[in-house]
Amino acid sequence: MKKTASHHRNAYYNEDCISGCRRIPDESVDLIVTDPPYGIEGDQLDRHYNRHEAHVIDGYIEIPQEKYADFSRRWISQAERILKPGGSIYIISGYTNLYEILGALRNTALEEVNHIIWKYNFGVHTTRKYVSSHYHILYYVKPGATPTFHTYCRYGPQEKEAETGRSLNYQDREDVWEIQREYKPGETKNKNELPTALLQKIIQYSSSEGDLVCDLFLGSFATAKVARGLQRDATGFEASKQIYSHHIREMEDLEPGYLLDQVREPKGEPPPNQGKRWTDQEKLRFAERYHRLTSKHSTKQAVIEELREEFGRGHFSVTNMIKELENQGESSS
Repeated sequence: MKKTASHHRNAYYNEDCISGCRRIPDESVDLIVTDPPYGIEGDQLDRHYNRHEAHVIDGYIEIPQEKYADFSRRWISQAERILKPGGSIYIISGYTNLYEILGALRNTALEEVNHIIWKYNFGVHTTRKYVSSHYHILYYVKPGATPTFHTYCRYGPQEKEAETGRSLNYQDREDVWEIQREYKPGETKNKNELPTALLQKIIQYSSSEGDLVCDLFLGSFATAKVARGLQRDATGFEASKQIYSHHIREMEDLEPGYLLDQVREPKGEPPPNQGKRWTDQEKLRFAERYHRLTSKHSTKQAVIEELREEFGRGHFSVTNMIKELENQGESSS
């Protein structure tokens, strides 16, 4: 469906998102991906992560701990307002103020889909406790319409890992993500920049080309850059004048769709009856075929594969039906 033009598409604002969101109409955004301030003296992250920050842009704006709960309620309320019914929001957070963000989400009508763990390749330097080396990604949707989720946008239903035979699609959609930080030695950068691989994954699964993606805390403009690279529209806010001024120039030179030639093409089509309910007639026919095939094939896997092909169903749909038949057999014996 062709998207209608509007003034906030591909417009980026040098102001805080709570007051700035008045520029965004109600229920006009398809996807929000955002990484709010830490609330842990983020302007001194070099102490937390034991790293040299000679090339980090000044101007990071922190939120004091005592104001973090109210701050979270205010910006998340605006996010709920601008999100379309069926729209998705992904919030990336550390653990220190996670409870404040979760509390703010509970004051909305937004519904939790997944609590994803992002395992990264660096952690807080410490010798007196376990090393913290993950972030939380809270995935919520706004009720009122079917959310966008492109199940097979990255890996087809039958694609398997060569060595283990495990489903690549299943692995890609597990809720623990191991995605490496992007190292940029000698380059000017923000204190914390989300990896392109992480943002590309979220945007591929939860939006379509031409959709509007919003980041309420633009920072390095990474979300906007990846969204434009995947042929989505983007918008967002950055309160820091120094950070905004540096990155807005990069956005002006960015070529829309520049990531498309790097996007992996999934192989194979999903089963024709994927997601459909089993009819009583299909269940009877399935039971008959299952019992006949168990006497024909020497392995259960061969039975499953033939049933998948015959009934146009996915692996778990078929195995769940088999379990149901086996349970019925046990209860009747």
